[in-house]
Amino acid sequence: MDDTLLAAMLASTLRVSTPLILCALAGLLAERSGVVDIGLEGKMLFGAFAAGAAGAAMGSTALALMAAMAVAVALSWLHGLACVSHPGDQVVSGVAINIVAVGMTMVLGIAWFAQGGQTPPLGSDVRLQALWPGAAAALAGIPWVGPLLGEGLLSHNAMVYVALLMVPAVWFLVYRTRFGLRLRAVGENPHMVDAAGVSVTRLRYLALTLNGALCGLAGAYLVLAQSAGFSNNMTAGRGFMALAALIFGRWKPVPALWACLLFGFLDAVAIRLQGVVLPVIGEVPVQVIQALPYVLTVVLLAGFIGKAVAPKALGKPYIKER
Repeated sequence: MDDTLLAAMLASTLRVSTPLILCALAGLLAERSGVVDIGLEGKMLFGAFAAGAAGAAMGSTALALMAAMAVAVALSWLHGLACVSHPGDQVVSGVAINIVAVGMTMVLGIAWFAQGGQTPPLGSDVRLQALWPGAAAALAGIPWVGPLLGEGLLSHNAMVYVALLMVPAVWFLVYRTRFGLRLRAVGENPHMVDAAGVSVTRLRYLALTLNGALCGLAGAYLVLAQSAGFSNNMTAGRGFMALAALIFGRWKPVPALWACLLFGFLDAVAIRLQGVVLPVIGEVPVQVIQALPYVLTVVLLAGFIGKAVAPKALGKPYIKER
């Protein structure tokens, strides 16, 4: 593999992994507090629609990001209303969010923009641009290191670096702060937290607020960086991939990051292999290549969901004793 192809693969892996990383960290915060979040997919999808709609209507990147986060946080609060304020089934609530997101984004898109559920294309002034656009050309003359640094690592927009920086930030929040200690405790033994005079409801709502903000950023990235606007069901299962990465990473930020990068790498490989003729095998059908990340998701869930130790209170509604 030459240095140019290696750099392109690295760049593609980071770009594709970015929404998965943000979404996996969102799920980690919610599930560490004891709230199952099957609705990652729906919140990311609704965040993408909000970013596309706000960006097309107001022509502002900042407003698009704020709209995406606001909508996703509102959905997280709705999930909390059903499962934290009331003892609703957390899985059913998450599935409902996914179903509502798929339907409402299409209906609202048709009603507002009359483009088959899509939003109008966003201009370059709204979309996220590379922070250092000339880095690849400036470093191209240096063998191996130049392409890897220039195209592989320095050719991205700010959201890619934000996602990578969020991993140590979430690790520090969860493992090195008082809030993180209480968050982990409420996911393991909420009765003990309540006995210590700390509000279980408040902690879980705070976790869901952070969860919604990260899901919104993940959805906004799809519209503002990967595509030129919103299209129907554009998340394409990424929320479930992020959930699989979270379980594979045993609800820890760094292992979840590696799982997301693995999914991103497979997706990048799938893009590169389309139309390529392999020795002996010949040309692999496009459908088989595109299915690789999803097949790995199922394999990882089937192989590790029984071995990964989830927070003990995960999925159990907390009813305050009187």
